[in-house]
Amino acid sequence: LFKIQVTKNLGNSTVVKILEMVENATAKKSKTEQFITKFARVYTPFVVCAAALLAIIPPLFIGGTFQMWLSRALIFLVISCPCALVLSVPLGFFSGIGEASKRGILVKGSNYIHALKDVNTIIFDKTGTLTKGVFEVAQINATSNYTEKTVLEIAAKAEKNSNHPIAVSITKQYQTKYGEITEEIQNYKEISGHGICCEINGKQILAGNEKLMKQFGIPYEVCTAIGSIVYIAENSKFVGSIVVADTIKQSSKNAIQKLKSLGIQNIIMLTGDNAATAKQISEELALNEYYAELLPQNKVEILEKILKKQNNNANVAFVGDGINDAPVLARADIGIAMGGIGSDAAIEAADIVIMNDDIGKIEDGIIISKNTNRIVNQNIVFALTVKAIVLVLGALGIATMWLAVFADVGVALIAILNSMRK
Repeated sequence: LFKIQVTKNLGNSTVVKILEMVENATAKKSKTEQFITKFARVYTPFVVCAAALLAIIPPLFIGGTFQMWLSRALIFLVISCPCALVLSVPLGFFSGIGEASKRGILVKGSNYIHALKDVNTIIFDKTGTLTKGVFEVAQINATSNYTEKTVLEIAAKAEKNSNHPIAVSITKQYQTKYGEITEEIQNYKEISGHGICCEINGKQILAGNEKLMKQFGIPYEVCTAIGSIVYIAENSKFVGSIVVADTIKQSSKNAIQKLKSLGIQNIIMLTGDNAATAKQISEELALNEYYAELLPQNKVEILEKILKKQNNNANVAFVGDGINDAPVLARADIGIAMGGIGSDAAIEAADIVIMNDDIGKIEDGIIISKNTNRIVNQNIVFALTVKAIVLVLGALGIATMWLAVFADVGVALIAILNSMRK
């Protein structure tokens, strides 16, 4: 026997949101599709007028029967029909979106398939993206008047109400060793980018990074261990620190190497962790650059600086999963979110969602993007070239109606079949 509690309406479920994203994907047209739409608006009335002139002017000034020139004009109209372009180009992008979805990559619009091929800078959030996001307590440092158990206990009580991965790891460690936490917490406050401030049994407890200690003016002993450091203070007195370690995903190193082989020039990491941890991970993954000890708003500021350095044809992609990544995902040329561990806000703000959290899928997405754009360009060149040649032949009376039908239906079918290629 088990019980199920519904926490969201059907309309707010992940499945429904994914279906809505897929349905809305065709509404976000790529630059190529927008060009073809504008081209067709001008092209269609132009060829209709040209066909009318072809039927009326030559019999009056060149010679020949009106019936002959009318026949040529009708053949000219059949040839000039833009079906091959207006069908194959959107279908080419939609086929690319479908291929990406088969590989677990949800693309919210063909404009992102188009833009992905021009990415030359990829910015990664660290926790949960490059690393597993599964933290474990690696080390407990206590001052002379406290034991490791006491430091862990104080930290666990303070972190009890937080769902941050670091907080969860500390609470879990205490519960595994010593049991459940029963104390009530008062005046609980999470200070963005710093840590937690609360009261337990009338004592003020602080648990966070160095910025939190400096903010409250508490002298502390700097911990140089590699990992995320949580400094603990009780009633304005430093009691110790806890080192929480995260591990790099096995797929991250291989994924970074493959992205570099595709010609991605800059791979950058942003993190709120300390500089020592960021440097270690950056060197291990052979990243081009990293920024550490960042607040959520700092990530947007850094992204803005990177965007200003880009040339007009290059795009910047940001890859993240947390709710604090949502502004950066929305601001980047292409926002890529982790669909498994990603927050609802991150998934909503992103342009592309990787459903299994494997950043190796970014390489697949870029390859699909390049293949899709190449096929679309092939269709455009093929359709326009064939039509231009047969239009001239039709105007000269060389092309028959059968050739005209091929230039219309035949070219459209060939372009559509080409669009369906992987």
